[in-house]
Amino acid sequence: MESKYRSQLQQFGLPLAAAAAEERARLLSAAGVRVDGKFVLYWAHHALRVEENPALELACALAESRGLPLLVYGQLSGTHPFLSDRHAAFMLEGFRDLAAQLSALGIPLAFEFAPGAASDPTCSDTCDATLLRLANSAAALITEDLPTEPFASWTARLASRLACPVVLVDTACVVPMNAVERTHDRAFAFAAATKAERTERIAAPWPNPPIAPRAWPRVEHGLAEIDWPSLDIARAVAALEIDHSVAPVVDTVGGTAAGLARWNAFRATRLADYARDRNDAAIEGVSRMSAYLHYGMVSPMRLAREAHAAGGEKFIEELIVWRELAYQWCRHAPLHATPEGGFASLPAWAQATLRAHADDTRAVHSWERLASGRTGDDLWDLAQRSLAMHGELHNNLRMTWGKALVGWTRSPEEAIRALYDLNNRFALDGADPASYGGLLWCVGLFDRPFSPEIPVFGTVRPRSTEAHAARLDLDAFARIALRRTRPWRVAVIGAGIAGAACARTLAEHGVEVVVFEKSRGPGGRMSTRRGEAGEFDHGAQYLTARDERFARRVGSWCHDGVAAEWKGRFARICADGVQSLTPPPRFVAMPRMNAVCASLLSHRGVTLRAETPVASIARAERGWMLSIGAAGSSTESVPFDRVLSTAPAAQTAALFAAAAPALAERAAHAMMRPVWALMWASHARVELPFDHAEIDSEFGGGILAWISRISSKPGRAQDADRWVTLARPEWSAAHLECSAEEITALLSEAFTRLCAALAVVPPERFHAVAHRWRFGLAHEARGAGAAFDAQLGLGIAGDWMRGSRVEDAYLAGVALAGRALCERYHASLDIAAGA
Repeated sequence: MESKYRSQLQQFGLPLAAAAAEERARLLSAAGVRVDGKFVLYWAHHALRVEENPALELACALAESRGLPLLVYGQLSGTHPFLSDRHAAFMLEGFRDLAAQLSALGIPLAFEFAPGAASDPTCSDTCDATLLRLANSAAALITEDLPTEPFASWTARLASRLACPVVLVDTACVVPMNAVERTHDRAFAFAAATKAERTERIAAPWPNPPIAPRAWPRVEHGLAEIDWPSLDIARAVAALEIDHSVAPVVDTVGGTAAGLARWNAFRATRLADYARDRNDAAIEGVSRMSAYLHYGMVSPMRLAREAHAAGGEKFIEELIVWRELAYQWCRHAPLHATPEGGFASLPAWAQATLRAHADDTRAVHSWERLASGRTGDDLWDLAQRSLAMHGELHNNLRMTWGKALVGWTRSPEEAIRALYDLNNRFALDGADPASYGGLLWCVGLFDRPFSPEIPVFGTVRPRSTEAHAARLDLDAFARIALRRTRPWRVAVIGAGIAGAACARTLAEHGVEVVVFEKSRGPGGRMSTRRGEAGEFDHGAQYLTARDERFARRVGSWCHDGVAAEWKGRFARICADGVQSLTPPPRFVAMPRMNAVCASLLSHRGVTLRAETPVASIARAERGWMLSIGAAGSSTESVPFDRVLSTAPAAQTAALFAAAAPALAERAAHAMMRPVWALMWASHARVELPFDHAEIDSEFGGGILAWISRISSKPGRAQDADRWVTLARPEWSAAHLECSAEEITALLSEAFTRLCAALAVVPPERFHAVAHRWRFGLAHEARGAGAAFDAQLGLGIAGDWMRGSRVEDAYLAGVALAGRALCERYHASLDIAAGA
């Protein structure tokens, strides 16, 4: 160990008894051990194990030397930028395993579910209030040294606010990061510099004895105790405001026990052939241990020793040289985790050549096409679908997968952004230092220039998907990439935005989905009325993207021409007149509002059955049978594993009344308000000073809620001036049972009065028709947007469970799919345990 780190520990009163920790620890703050500290705090986030955990060993040694209690703290926070059901479930499985290991040693674990930002307003959303509170009572805070974001910034910010020392301990590298004096730009240079250390360590046992059980005193930490064996992980994950569109991986279970089981199987059957098979993605010849290493559920030191004992030197090279080269580089390149910082951290030659070719012609794909594996490149699409479904990608293939993105994005920085987004979002080892090293290799990191210079890449090493596909058995790889447990068949009722989002999320995870819609096509309240007078968006006029999860989709729709920003004139009409608004960007679907639903449903594995109402559902021997037709005149021939309803609340309540009374009651209590809409058109232009206006209730007798010029939207016909006016819910409820003709007259008169109040004479109309939305708007809807009964396999969702915006309906549908997929994951674990 370097003397500077040893002197730090000695200077600030930290023990040197834990041999492995001495060479792996570094002090992040200048504070000494607090003499009035009540306990020693160990924050566990990426070393979810007891065996060979030097951070835990140091915490135990410090607590014992000071005669203090020891407390281990963990959390699952929705503030992590890529946290999804996949990562959350895997982490909770890991913490469940860790809790059992700690319990056997008598060590208490305090765990917190933090759905969103910290509750303490003085904390940033990356400095959790509970952790700060606990650390302020601790003699010292010890945690893992993960040299990448967001944890590097979190720990630095935390250290700046504490009066106790913050000690980072390297728990991830066989050759400690402290033992390597500098970073290296090539793998062979790092291998040469660390050869002696590496050779010594892979042949030596772990220097410390196992932690002995003892009766550690209880610490009052103020958090609810969790019964880990009975924790409903699916329900806990559903409560988090995270990305529910990325489901847990059915065949990869979190925790030390599962990780060691996978390692032992690989060591016994495939390690001997690893050097021969490791680069062939069509052969299951790799360890698939990266997720367990990323979260520290398994000791890399143990893997190295056991591989060495079995003669697996090539595996050791990949485990130590390439992986730990990336750890060292991330420590010395602190800005690597942002696209701009990653590009700035590349070798100068790579930056220069990529910048010189930044304007070269390239075929750019949208985020959605990339994420769902629909680029048209067979090998790449299979690789991406494997990543999206299974949370992992064969390492040799990942290099080809990553290189392709350089040619499919607008700039080097955008290529890095796409690499980071797709990998960190879907891969269980995402946001790992080794991942960043491998991803940036695709743009020149740890490499040298290659000639001749070519478009887009310049002198960065190319790696074409065509050449890779030519040397790969694509059919064999497809069987691995698309492997599934028993195929799953799900019925989704309703093809509005919630149903379409639900169906799309399920299909992206390999589920066969049939969507039943009683109308002629998809859309729901995003439908467009077509007739002799042209087209009218007579429901939702536009959509906004306030939530980042929805904004990704909207950006892709705009790129693919499915949506466009409506750059109209927006206003508010009140007693003081017309006031211009500068709202957040508003988007419309192209060429009509139901196009986004149609786009979501146009995915492999989704079948839309329009004009097919579901009359009832009934339990079958396996799953559910659906009776379809207005009176249930026919029955589906094949049962469905799950039935998910995104139909309006009243229809859902009636459909589930017998099969799922609790869900039906929840739907029955949803408050939906009716609205009347008027579709109005003239050949001449109505000279109103806006294209869309929100109307205060005090203006115009409390009849109209808003008025919108359809013909001002992008992609709409300009042969006439078409308007849609929406009546206020209160007025609509009072006139609910009036005829469409009566409402047409009343709303046309209200439209004329509105124009007159603004000193505008409307031209003669040639069309006016009213449409009633009986279940038009959700009233005071709040929540996640979905509910699921795991025992029955039935679920419900809709904006009526979340909010009235289009994005609320979308997120509700995704949440329902996420619940079903998460429950499927945990049901598969129960089946495996029973077997």
